[in-house]
Amino acid sequence: MAKMLILTGDAVEALEVFYPYYRFLEEGFEVDIASPAVKKLYTVNHDFVEGYETFVEKPSYQLDSHIAFENVRPDEYAGLIIPGGRAPEYIRIHEHTAAIVNHFLDNNKPVGAICHAVQVLAAVAGDRLKGRALTAYTACEPDVKALGAEFRKETVYVDGNLVSGHAWDDLPQFMREFLKLTR
Repeated sequence: MAKMLILTGDAVEALEVFYPYYRFLEEGFEVDIASPAVKKLYTVNHDFVEGYETFVEKPSYQLDSHIAFENVRPDEYAGLIIPGGRAPEYIRIHEHTAAIVNHFLDNNKPVGAICHAVQVLAAVAGDRLKGRALTAYTACEPDVKALGAEFRKETVYVDGNLVSGHAWDDLPQFMREFLKLTR
């Protein structure tokens, strides 16, 4: 069975990393969670509180990563998921992120980007997504446009090998669409 890669780090949205991880295992895939260094990751959960104009962040579960970015061999994986949370804002500048992500884009392998994951794409994809369409968390619309892509208001959007999602509550449809690309 094929291997899947989840690219993340500390402050990843807990549901956006755990849900794909367990769905992949349930489907019989091997899965590696990659982070800047092999470690215990600290996940967070984001929620909305009445009176706040944005979400709040709370500590969540811990999760072991399996492989450091520098040791990822992208050709060993059939698909890539990039969860949201705050992890994308700092993993996007890691020296190995661009090579990992762009391997999947250049080889037309399935790429799943949910919520703030578009921050990674905007930082590393160059013109690869120019003229394409995707969705993301609403506040990330400028990041989508920085890619030269069209921002879609749908909560899940599929454009070729790219599955994008708005937020954690869209995970069932997001994973259903991503898994279709792996069959």
